[in-house]
Amino acid sequence: MNEREIPPVETAVKDAAGTANPAAEPRRGGSLATLALALALLVALFSAYQWYQNRGAEDTLRRDLARRLSEMETQNKEAGARATQAATALREAEVKLGVLEAKLAESQSQQVALETLYQELSRNRDDWAFADIEQSVLLASQQLQIAANVRAALIGLENAEARLQRMDQPRYAALRRGLARDIEKLKGLPLVDIYGSSARLDDVIAAVDKLPLAMDAHAKPEKSAPAMPAADAPAWERVLGEVWRELRQLVRIQRTGVQDAALLAPDQAFFLRENLKLRLVGARVALLSRDTKSYQVDLRAAQGLLEKHFEKGDPAVTAMTGTLRKLQAAQVQVDIPDLAETLEALRKLRLPRAKTSN
Repeated sequence: MNEREIPPVETAVKDAAGTANPAAEPRRGGSLATLALALALLVALFSAYQWYQNRGAEDTLRRDLARRLSEMETQNKEAGARATQAATALREAEVKLGVLEAKLAESQSQQVALETLYQELSRNRDDWAFADIEQSVLLASQQLQIAANVRAALIGLENAEARLQRMDQPRYAALRRGLARDIEKLKGLPLVDIYGSSARLDDVIAAVDKLPLAMDAHAKPEKSAPAMPAADAPAWERVLGEVWRELRQLVRIQRTGVQDAALLAPDQAFFLRENLKLRLVGARVALLSRDTKSYQVDLRAAQGLLEKHFEKGDPAVTAMTGTLRKLQAAQVQVDIPDLAETLEALRKLRLPRAKTSN
């Protein structure tokens, strides 16, 4: 019986080997599945981290874009307010020009009256010469009071003084003394080149459209677009690449290389140039009307816009800045003296002649 119950050794070994191999294979397969699951979790965590970073960068870009848009809107409102102020200044200048035109019409009527008086004078040569001198003095006075044209008034007074010198009559001694004093006063006045300054302002206004903006002068070219994923790349990589290219088209970042350069939309750049022109036109109107305060304010505002928004290294911008500084330094208004003494001497000489003619 003992021999039948004890199995052979070879049979026991085979049975043990046959039962051991099937148990080892499931354990090896479980280790591989765990490793694959761990790798999948790492890939998922890395993708989530990349998505979180991209989302934070996108939020930052959106906030920066919203802030820039708010600043542009504020600048647009300020430009509108300045345009309104310029329009108000233009209306006031038009009123002043209307007053000047009325005075000019009055002076023209006086000139017509003087010409009529000139024709009705006596045939006496002395009377004709006196009428010519009187007309020259009156025209010089009108040039001073209406147009503040010192040079034209000085020419008229010097012509009258030359005529009196050729006549060499003692009764005109008081008139000659008055003319000499008034001529010395006018020669002592500083030279104000109103029309030259106005011409330079016209040239500056014409050159505004050609000036380069600071944000465009140092603009750097965009980097090349990211390469397309290979055809044999995984599907998720191709999808992410397509999404990234679409996002790059939504937001454009431009590096100007200029510190604190104001970024403007195309329509904002147009209004910026027009606002600069309005400031220069206002300065020109103030110059012609001898409004020193408005003239200086408009020129300073124009220079501020030029230095803030335009390329400082450009030769045209540098030349325009220098021109505006020279125009600010130029004197616009001087105290114009009147010709009271000369006019009083003419009045005293005219009274006896009027009585004689009557």
